[in-house]
Amino acid sequence: MVNSKCAAAFLGSASHVLAQSYHHAPAYVSHPDRADAVKQAFQISWDGYYQYAFPNDSLLPISKSYQNDRNGWGASAVDAISTALVMGNQDVINQIVDHIGSINFNATAPESTSVSVFETTIRYLAGLLSAYDFLTGPLKKYAKDEESVNKILEQAINLADILSVTFDTPSGIPINTLNYGANGYTVGGDATNGIATIGTLVLEWTHLSDITGDDKYAQLTQKAEEYLLNVRNPDVGEPYPGLLGTDVNVTDGTFTDSSGGWNGGTDSFYEYLIKMYVYDQDRFGAYKDRWIAAVESSIKYLASHPTTRPDLTFLAAYNGKDDLEFVSSHLACFDGGSFILGGLTLDNEKYLQFGLDLVAGCHDTYISTVTGIGPEVFYWQDSALPANASNNAGPPSSAADFYSKAGFWIPSGGAAYVLRPEVMESFYYAYRATGDTKYQDWAWDAFLAINSTCAAGVGYSSIQNVNIAGGGGFDNFQESFWFAEVLKYSYLIQADDAVWQVNAEHDNTWVFNTEAHPFMVKGKPI
Repeated sequence: MVNSKCAAAFLGSASHVLAQSYHHAPAYVSHPDRADAVKQAFQISWDGYYQYAFPNDSLLPISKSYQNDRNGWGASAVDAISTALVMGNQDVINQIVDHIGSINFNATAPESTSVSVFETTIRYLAGLLSAYDFLTGPLKKYAKDEESVNKILEQAINLADILSVTFDTPSGIPINTLNYGANGYTVGGDATNGIATIGTLVLEWTHLSDITGDDKYAQLTQKAEEYLLNVRNPDVGEPYPGLLGTDVNVTDGTFTDSSGGWNGGTDSFYEYLIKMYVYDQDRFGAYKDRWIAAVESSIKYLASHPTTRPDLTFLAAYNGKDDLEFVSSHLACFDGGSFILGGLTLDNEKYLQFGLDLVAGCHDTYISTVTGIGPEVFYWQDSALPANASNNAGPPSSAADFYSKAGFWIPSGGAAYVLRPEVMESFYYAYRATGDTKYQDWAWDAFLAINSTCAAGVGYSSIQNVNIAGGGGFDNFQESFWFAEVLKYSYLIQADDAVWQVNAEHDNTWVFNTEAHPFMVKGKPI
């Protein structure tokens, strides 16, 4: 990643690669040995989960037990289905399909009664819809029978019908919490909802409507999205054109704050703006326009280069207009992939190149640590602002040497790695856009680091400190998105080409939800 001052040589060669990608599909290369190693990690993770945690949500790999953190419906199983499908793992596919047919979405595990509409949509509903797309489409050879496939769609409808009650608010903006009890479920009393949790439902629910022909699911989520596409109080809710605050009042749809960026709580709202356009350009042109506004403002107002490493590019957060905070996160590292997908889709080299710059910055957060894995949170000092600016403090003395080399520092409490996928995800988009095999190598190096550091007990675990050899201790928890995202992107970037892979030829017939579950697009491939 390079700034304008010292980028001429790099940009010249990179622009050549990008220009080629617009006119000719990159020559993709597969690495069967690497793909097989990822498959092996998937099998180890699944075997531990299936023996010690199934049909509960998540494996505790060291204590060989389980935790129901997602309501006891088998989150790891449903999150793993689309990865098992693209890997062609028939035994695991069968086990998960059988489980899906047995889920009772009308009750939760007694220790996990609070349901997040957002998390349930991106993991469960999306996993079901992706499985249905694959098993009625290019991977129907893995279907056991028609009845079991139909049951997957039936379960998706059941789940969406239950969650639909949360949209019954004065504005139509859903409340994110559904509380289960002995007598059924009741909607939570939340007064606000966030733009990520509001704006990351529309792809899944629209797709369900398109599959079933029942428009009610699309209508519910698109009505809620309208408050984000057309901000009612932009003096508060839209501090920069296209860049929004975080929380919205569910009564009247007005924003309650001006803070935001590309970090957790706001991230996937921006992600879905361009993905909805990929899904159906005829219906979602307005979403694309809002994505363009957001990325233009991000390039103009949020792009930042550290004082010690001006070759790096990160996106700052903000607490209102002209009030930047130079902090980012592993979660935010999806941003490079979003810019790249938009650049490919819109034939916009500026967006694509900026996305590659962001990817390189997040790559630096990996290669700069002892473990070779990036931290949960990181800070830097902006090179364009005065060093004594109130919002531009330098690192603590204990981190000064690290910052001088790495261009970022890790705050106290920010050094964990919880099996997050975003850096691997952006490597994937960078490779599929350019065909440059360095991104496969970056992904492989990251996978090797994660595979060696996070292997624990009968699976893989979150670690406490990426800047201590061995990871500083385990949290004894294997996230469901380890199956859905980290292992899928690690596999796909090394695997053979396939129709569900992102491509640079304006022929994308699939789009990935924020949990990396691929859906068949509805409109003309773009």
